[in-house]
Amino acid sequence: MASRAAPPRRLARTFAAVNIGSFRISAMIMGETETGELQVLGSGHRASAGVKRGYVTDMAAAAHAIRDAIDRAEKSAAIPVRSVWIACAGAGLASNVVAVDIEIGGRRIEDEDVEQLLIEAQGMIQPDGRTVLHAQPAHYTLDGAHGVANPRGLHAERLGVDIHVMLADGAPVRNLTEAVHNAHLSVEGVVAAPLAAGHACLTIEERELGVALVEVGADVTNVAVFAGGMLLGLKALPMGSADITDAIASSFGIRRSQAERLKCVAGSAIASPADHRELIPVNGPNEAPEGAAAGPLARGADDKNRIVRAELVSVVTQQLAVLTGEISKALKEMGFSGRSAGQVVLTGGGAELAGMADFVQGALGQPVRLGRPPQLPGMPEAHLAPGFATLAGLCLYAAEDPVDIRAVGNARAGAFRGAPRRIGGLEAVLRMVRALKENF
Repeated sequence: MASRAAPPRRLARTFAAVNIGSFRISAMIMGETETGELQVLGSGHRASAGVKRGYVTDMAAAAHAIRDAIDRAEKSAAIPVRSVWIACAGAGLASNVVAVDIEIGGRRIEDEDVEQLLIEAQGMIQPDGRTVLHAQPAHYTLDGAHGVANPRGLHAERLGVDIHVMLADGAPVRNLTEAVHNAHLSVEGVVAAPLAAGHACLTIEERELGVALVEVGADVTNVAVFAGGMLLGLKALPMGSADITDAIASSFGIRRSQAERLKCVAGSAIASPADHRELIPVNGPNEAPEGAAAGPLARGADDKNRIVRAELVSVVTQQLAVLTGEISKALKEMGFSGRSAGQVVLTGGGAELAGMADFVQGALGQPVRLGRPPQLPGMPEAHLAPGFATLAGLCLYAAEDPVDIRAVGNARAGAFRGAPRRIGGLEAVLRMVRALKENF
């Protein structure tokens, strides 16, 4: 499926993104005008292939699907694409905080001090054999007081920074990039899916004050906590909306394609009294003549292969209870729980299930809203759904181009006034926890 939008007359630059999901592979081409306005030039998506729980399982199939999605976006935009930004949702995503500080001596902090601090922090990152996707400054500290957005112009004895490091397993990331290369594209950058989704559906104020982003994909659910404008914690859960589909297929003894259709058409996270009186046909419109059943009947179905909607909803809610239980555990581990925790934003394709936000809100006991991409010029209406938040966020991330300390200066370059000090792992974690408590 592809969508088309007329490109603006004057573009300063263009960038493209591919979201390689387990259910769907989607592509988007975005342009930025000379005045800084962003506009969607074209997009396209197709069923996924060769990807399972965020990992490439069939290189040839994945490369073909990526190429197909890009071809659809290119056709709708009438612009060729040579390089793309991609999201990483699986690959053992993990976040860490590295805290570093240097001596300032009470004087005024200049740009050079901040740059040198970030350069010194480069050498403090210890990936332990894993791939570093991002290394971004989360909080600056002045004499141990944190939450400083911009230390320039202030005075301090010691200037510090908490670096948020996003790690991933190297082999799965290399498989993702190789699949893109096999689709005859180069990779501009690999972005952790929660960061991309956060750029699409979280406001700047939410990211500053503190918010949890729960991205429910087909096979992976990413639970992320933002505060101080940055992502401070993350946990990837190896479960998602496809597990609901599998539970439906297993419970009623039907094909996965039938179970997926039932989930999308008649499934709900909220039960109603009318569900016990409503019969849902298991067969799709093209699977059987009207009034007849095709193949074996579903377990518990009538002679026309119809099931009671209440039974379907029961299977859905049982599986959701397992998922929300794991989400709740992840949030508590990151310090985002209780009355002071605040807003939870639910996004991803799994968030599109009817009643999903209400169910999660009841299960977590916290306010929950759906997160959707912004309505940019040229954005197709179909792509304003939660399932396309990561795709749009990849383009927005590329446009913003956030600071990564690995791109700052040259490591160990130039004279330095004070010796850097790496704060121990436990203390760094405690600093992150304190920052979370201050924000929440």
